[in-house]
Order: sequence, then structure tokens, then C-alpha cells
Amino acid sequence: MRKLIQLLVVTPMLLLLTAERVFSQQDPQFTNYMYNTTVINPAYAGTRDALSVLALYRSQWVGLEGAPETASVSVHSPMKDSNMGWGLSVINDEIGPSIEQTLSADFSYRIGFENLSQLSFGFKATANLLNVDYTKLSIYDPSDPLLQNNVDNRFSPNFGAGFYWYSDHYYLGLSVPNFLETKHYDDNTRSSTATKSMHYYFMGGYVFDLSDTVKFKPAFLSKFVSGSPLQVDLTANFLFYDKLTAGGAYRINGAVSALVGFQVSDSIFVGYSYDTEAAQLANYNSGSHEFFLRFEFLKSDAKVFSPRFF
Repeated sequence: MRKLIQLLVVTPMLLLLTAERVFSQQDPQFTNYMYNTTVINPAYAGTRDALSVLALYRSQWVGLEGAPETASVSVHSPMKDSNMGWGLSVINDEIGPSIEQTLSADFSYRIGFENLSQLSFGFKATANLLNVDYTKLSIYDPSDPLLQNNVDNRFSPNFGAGFYWYSDHYYLGLSVPNFLETKHYDDNTRSSTATKSMHYYFMGGYVFDLSDTVKFKPAFLSKFVSGSPLQVDLTANFLFYDKLTAGGAYRINGAVSALVGFQVSDSIFVGYSYDTEAAQLANYNSGSHEFFLRFEFLKSDAKVFSPRFF
């Protein structure tokens, strides 16, 4: 059963050996999407009015051989004396025998409104490197001609765009991080391909002031890609005394999560989340862990965005 799960879930690229065309949802998923927003929406760059650096590590389906492990580092900031912002992000995503590395540059432009909300438009340029080591497969057969040549540093460029409308108490975002379909595999003998299709992201959240010391923010993130079911994350966080964040999340037909975060200082925010699978896959792993650290270089007259969870 363990090997069956690996074949069907962790290493779907094996199916390429027999299928003519395969679509799947390949972009990494994050439970703390409201803090790691530049990865999926370039319009977020510069919206925190500070130089913001976020490092995140996710270990998914712990105990399952070949399960995804994702590390990302992103930095973004507004440009001085302008309505523009910039950002950079690096993602290292490992799944079974494959390692995918992505470097992205983001640019944004913001328009202010009289109600103090702002609408930001963003553009993303991406460089992607893919490596696949077939010798790591549990069914590896050195005599199989289809497994003779590994994939080494296969490069593919891409670009994306998005918008992000926000104020101190709410936000809405819509984005497509990658417009180009990328064929990671192309076996001429069988005409089999794995195509990375466009992912559509729609997200939003609102902050309610329940009292002077407690705030509540429901949020959502929906993802759609052709050939896969719609994925929706629903999150509910509470902020206590502008310091401690705690809440839960539910990924429809996917996982149930617990989230916690702490504002260590005006500049440092740390957080952790734990996911437990809501499907039968829960019988074969110990859940998923996600850790992140955000550090911000604030202006001398700036304040922590205490009403915001984003």
C-alpha cells in the first residue's frame, strides 16, 4: 500500500510512461497563504509599506516516502516616493525524484482611492529549473530505456499577472502566476507529455474588531486548474492583544489545519501550522508541518499592521 500511494500520489510523473497527456495541480500549496502572497500574486509586492522578508518551509505528508518538501524565501518592498513596488522570490520544491527550483521577479503599481483602499496591479517574470533523478524511484529498472536519461536543469521561462485590492481591514486578489503552459516531459516514442497548465487564484479576507483586544479574520483561497477539481481553503484566525494569532483552516476534501503565530517585536513575526488529512491518505502519513518567519524593516514613523493578518 505504501508503494501504491507513492505511485499514485507522490510521483505522478510515473504515469507519463503510459499516458498520452497528463494534467495535474503542480504549484506548491501553502496553509499560510495570507503571509506568502507574493508567490501566487505579484500585485501584493510592496503593499505592506515596508521591506518585508519571509522565509517558509513546508513538510507535507510526513512519514510518506517521497512526499513534497517545499522551501521558499521572498522579499518585497515599495519603491521610494512612488506608487510602485518590487519583489523577488525563490522556491525549492521536492517531490519524489523531482526537484523544481523557481526564481521570480515581481513588479506592481498601486492606485489609491478616497475610501483609503488601494488597487494594486502586478506582473511576474519567472525562471524555472527542473531536475528528475529516475534512480530514486522504487520501481527503477536500469534496463528500461524510458528511465535511461535523467532530466537535468531543464529550463523554462514564464510570466504572470494579478490584481490586489486592499485596505487595513479587507483584501481581494485574483491572479494567474504562470500564463504559459510548460511541457516538462516529451517522449517522442510514446508522445507522452506532462503539461503545467495555468493556475487561477482568487483570495480574500476581512478583519472584524470584536473588542479592544480581540480581532477576527475569516479568509479564503480558491485555486482552479484545468483537469483538476476546484480547491478551496477556508481559514479563521483570531488576533489577541495585537500579539498572538491562533485559528484553524479547512481545505475542502483535503485537510484540517491548526495555525498559530506570534508578533515577537515590531519587526519579527513567527508562525506555524499543522495539517491533518481529511481523506484516506491520513492513514499513511503523520500530517504536514509549515513554519515561517517574517522580518520587516519598518520606517521610523511606521507601525505594525496590527489590524491586518496579511
